[in-house]
Amino acid sequence: MSIQLMIVVLYVILLFAISFYVKRRAEVSATEYQFAGRKFGPLLIAVSVTGMAVGAASTVGVAESATRIGLSAGWYNGAWSIGAIFMGLVAAGKYRTLECTTVPELFERCYDKKARIISVIGLAIILSCITSLQYVAGGSILSTLMPDVFTMKTGMITSAVVFIGITVIGGMWSSGLSSVLSVLIIYLGIIFCVFKVLVRDGGMAGIVAKLPPMPFDWADPFGGLTMAMLMGWIIVMMTQTVSGAPVQIATSAKSESAARNGFILGGLIIFPIGFLSAVLGMAAKAQYPDINPTLALPKIIMSLDPFSSGITLAALWAADVSTACTILLGAGTLIAQDIYKRFFNPDITPESYMKSSRFIIFAVGLVTLWMAFNAVGIVKMMLLGLSLTTAFTLVFLATIFAPDLCRRNTAFYTTLVGLVGLLAWQLFPSVRVLPHPIYFEWIICTVTLLAVRLVDKEPITPPALKKDIE
Repeated sequence: MSIQLMIVVLYVILLFAISFYVKRRAEVSATEYQFAGRKFGPLLIAVSVTGMAVGAASTVGVAESATRIGLSAGWYNGAWSIGAIFMGLVAAGKYRTLECTTVPELFERCYDKKARIISVIGLAIILSCITSLQYVAGGSILSTLMPDVFTMKTGMITSAVVFIGITVIGGMWSSGLSSVLSVLIIYLGIIFCVFKVLVRDGGMAGIVAKLPPMPFDWADPFGGLTMAMLMGWIIVMMTQTVSGAPVQIATSAKSESAARNGFILGGLIIFPIGFLSAVLGMAAKAQYPDINPTLALPKIIMSLDPFSSGITLAALWAADVSTACTILLGAGTLIAQDIYKRFFNPDITPESYMKSSRFIIFAVGLVTLWMAFNAVGIVKMMLLGLSLTTAFTLVFLATIFAPDLCRRNTAFYTTLVGLVGLLAWQLFPSVRVLPHPIYFEWIICTVTLLAVRLVDKEPITPPALKKDIE
C-alpha cells in the first residue's frame, strides 16, 4: 500500500470512528441528530462554519481559477470570510433565538404555506448543487492521488460513500466533530505543501517567472479580478451565509452569543486558505502549462515526495468531507422537515421521523452523486447556485429588521422572481447586462419586494424572538 493511500485510509477510519462514537447521542432525538441538540459552543460553530466553507470550491476550485487569474482567485475565500463575519454580526444570533429549523419553516410562520413550498424548491436546488460539486472534487483528488486504483468516476463514488455514510450515521454531531479533525488536517496539509513548493520552485518570484505573460500581475492579490467581479463574490457570500446552509449551523448553537461569536471566529479562520490554494494553482500552471485546470491542485501536490503529497491530498479530501457532510445534512433536513413531515406525514412519531431522516439523507446523496457526473466548472457552478439565495436573504432581513416593508405574499413572489430571474440569466444572453448574476438578482428581488408592498395590503406578523438562555 502506498504512503498516500495509507494516509487517506487512516483518515477515513478516524472519521467513521468519530461518527460511530456520536451515533448513540445523535439517536436520542431528531433535534440531537439534525441540530446537535442545540449545544454547540463558539469553537464548534467556528470549526463547523470553516469546515463547510473550505471545501471543493475553496481549494480545488480556487486553484483552478488561479491558473487563469493568479493570486486574486484567493478572494473567493476572502469573500466567504466576509460573509461569515456578516452572518455573525447580523443574523446568526437572530436565527438561534428564533429556534427555527429551516428558512422555509420561518417563512411559513411569517407568511403562508406557499412561501414555504417555493423556498423549499429554491433551497433544495442550491444545496443539491453545492453537494454535487464536493463529489467532483473528491473524484479529482482520488483519481490523481491513486490513478492505478481510481478513475474520476470511481473516485466520485468512493467520496460519496464516505460523505453519505458519515452523515447518515451521526448527523450534525458527526459533522461538527469530524470538522475539528478535518480543519486541522486541511490547514496543516495546505501550509506544509505551500512551504515545500515555494522552497522547491524558488519562491513566488520563481513561480511567476515561469508563468505566461498576462495583462495583470500574477502575484497581485487584486490583479486578475475586476472590482465588479470581486464585489460580486463578496455580495454572493454575504447573501448565501444569511439564508443558505450556514443557517443550520447557527441554529445548532447553545446560545445567541455562541452563534454570533462562532461565525465571526470562523470567518477569521477561513480567510487565508484561499490564497494558499491560489499559490498552488499558480505553481501548477507554471510547471504544467497545458494542465486541465480542475486537476491543478492535485497535480502540483503529487509532484512532491510521497509523504508530503499524501498529507496534503488527505487535507484536500478532508475539505470535501467537512463541506459535503454539512451541506448533505442540510439538504436532507430540508426535505425531511419541510416536505415529508410538513405535507405528507405530519403525525409521524419521533422514532419513525429519525429513520425517515436517515433514509432521505441517503436518497439525497444518491441524487446529488448523479448530478456530480454532469458538473463542470466548480467555482462557476458554485457562485451561480449561491446567487439564488438572494431572495431568501432579502426576505429574511426585511422580515427581521423592516417588517413594515413585508406583506403576506412578499416571500412567495420575491422567491419566484429570484428563481425565474436566474433561469433567464442562463437561457437568454441578452439579460446579462451586468457583470455577475448576483447584481441582477438583488435588483429584481428588491423591486419585487417593494412592488408587493404597494399592491398587497395584508401585513405579516413578525416572529417573536425567544429569550436566549445562556
